[in-house]
Amino acid sequence: MARQTVADATGQKAAFLAGGGEMGARIRAYDWASTPLGPVEGWSQTLCTLVQIILSSAHPMLLVWGSERIVLYNDASLPMWGGIHPSGLGVRYLRDVLQEIRGDLGPLVERAFKGETVHLSNLPVTFNRHGYMEESTYSFSYTPVTRMDGTVEGLLLPIIETSGQVFAERKLRELNETLEQQVITRTAELDRAWQLSQELLAVASPKGVIEAVNPMWTAVLGWERHELVGQPFMDFTHPDDLEPTLDAFASIFERPLVTPYENRYRHKDGSYRWFGWTGTFENGKVYASGRHITVEREQAEVLRQSQKMEAVGQLTGGLAHDFNNLLAGISGSLEMMQTRIQQGRFNDVERYMTVAQGASKRAAALTHRLLAFSRRQTLDPKPTDVTRLAMGMQEMIQRTVGPGIPVEVVGATTTWPALVDPPQLENALLNLCINARDAMPDGGSITIETANKWMDERAARQHDIPEGQYLSLSVTDTGTGMPPEVIARVFEPFFTTKPIGEGTGLGLSMIYGFAQQSEGQVRIYSEVGQGTTVCIYLPRHYGMVEDETVAERIADLPRSKDGETVLIVDDEPSVRMLITDIVEDLGCAAIEAGDSATGLKVLRSDVRIDLLVTDVGLPGGMNGRQMADAARVVRPDLKVLFITGYAENAVLGAGKLPLGMAVLTKPFAMDQMAARIRSMIEGAKEQARRA
Repeated sequence: MARQTVADATGQKAAFLAGGGEMGARIRAYDWASTPLGPVEGWSQTLCTLVQIILSSAHPMLLVWGSERIVLYNDASLPMWGGIHPSGLGVRYLRDVLQEIRGDLGPLVERAFKGETVHLSNLPVTFNRHGYMEESTYSFSYTPVTRMDGTVEGLLLPIIETSGQVFAERKLRELNETLEQQVITRTAELDRAWQLSQELLAVASPKGVIEAVNPMWTAVLGWERHELVGQPFMDFTHPDDLEPTLDAFASIFERPLVTPYENRYRHKDGSYRWFGWTGTFENGKVYASGRHITVEREQAEVLRQSQKMEAVGQLTGGLAHDFNNLLAGISGSLEMMQTRIQQGRFNDVERYMTVAQGASKRAAALTHRLLAFSRRQTLDPKPTDVTRLAMGMQEMIQRTVGPGIPVEVVGATTTWPALVDPPQLENALLNLCINARDAMPDGGSITIETANKWMDERAARQHDIPEGQYLSLSVTDTGTGMPPEVIARVFEPFFTTKPIGEGTGLGLSMIYGFAQQSEGQVRIYSEVGQGTTVCIYLPRHYGMVEDETVAERIADLPRSKDGETVLIVDDEPSVRMLITDIVEDLGCAAIEAGDSATGLKVLRSDVRIDLLVTDVGLPGGMNGRQMADAARVVRPDLKVLFITGYAENAVLGAGKLPLGMAVLTKPFAMDQMAARIRSMIEGAKEQARRA
């Protein structure tokens, strides 16, 4: 074997220093002979292996070797050294390299050189690595490297800088502390607001049990906190407001109650106060806020009474004007008839009679309009095909508005029926078309349209009607239109845009009252120069439409030959006289009574009575309905025809009369009364034959 030279041995010995980046090059170039470690070729195999490990590692690593604590490190640890690098390489004693932290690391290094493995996490150290003192944190593992005899030659230190993580966690803690302080401050502010609020604040369970109240409850309602908490709010609600209040409370679970709901709440002294409530449901609780509005409502009530008296004055003044005109026509015609009869000039009698009849019909129409406006007219609702009704009126409406204004009726083929009084609906439709004609002095067109409408919650709220299905009847013109300030008043009684003497101002108010009484609604849409649409909404009727019948004249009706008897009970002699004449013209016997006591006495006797015709409002201790019900105890099959001048729905059962009872409104046409009497008598006879 060839003799190995010293240079070859040195090269082989230093082969472990190959690579290692910057620190590998620096360690290879360093004059280790001037250090206690001595030349590289004299290093122990253990030291060589450890140096090779740290140079090839991608993680920061530090090697402290020998009793002199000589320091070696790798490229990955360079960012840690800052200004200390490269002077720290080969320096004796670790404390001389990291003078700023020797007080922290010194004891740890000494423990490790005694054979103890030391691990520290997030150790804070401060030293100058960028030209200024800088705080950093590190996690260290001091791993002793021991000889066979147990003595420690050096320490291997894997190092992880945790400054970023530690500082982020510190920042997060500071932020949390800030947020906690903000929460504490905000909570204190909310508690202060809760205590000082001028509104009644409360927290309740989903079942309506009060869980918390603010001091304003005691100030406004007198109740102490302990008297309220744990009690249902319903126990303090005015009995008349309870049902709608429960409905409003239930709605909070679907959406916040932002529009104040007004109701009365009981004071401790037993009186009640008005409040406007808002509320919301969050996190399983109902949060409510109530504003005291008792004084506002009492101002509001004074204003309402003032407006009511103004409306009454306007109403009575308009009535007096119109009725005086009509009475002048009636009374004047009757006087002229009497004069001509005394003079023997009978040719003029019919002319005055026509005038008197026309004035009386206009008076009846005016009365119907007033009753419709006040929702007091007696309606006789029937399942009605509104499209067929509108189409049936097209020819009459066309004649009324004149040939210069074409009238078109547009209706779907499958429109729903409505439960409505057909004559009143015809009257309303005719009025709308006349108004449309008057709004088009230069000509135009009228469109009558029917359609099925489904009102969802949003649409129903906009139209102020219950959610559901409706039949709409609209009249549209191409006329002058109306500004918003006129639209806002068109449903007021006696308000009219027509010249004096050309309109009573009751047409639209009558239609409004009729729609409301029919459980529907009427809405108007108009723009100046763009025309107007008035739409009546009627609830859909789930049932069949009956066939139409044609009224017969008295002269065409068959006369009775079986001795039928009709009892007529009315406190107005003139009405009894007219009905008696009709009954006798039909070949029946008539018995008259002026009050309910007399009428019931006849009904309880054994006198034959085939039909009772009675007014609803009667003297004698009971009304017409009560008298009829008492009579049916002894005459269970008695047919009854009620006649009334206004809607006594509570008496008549809101249009839902028992079988064998019917209603007819005053003033009535003689032919209409005769046909109704004849049909009810024939119905009674048919029923008797079947029995």
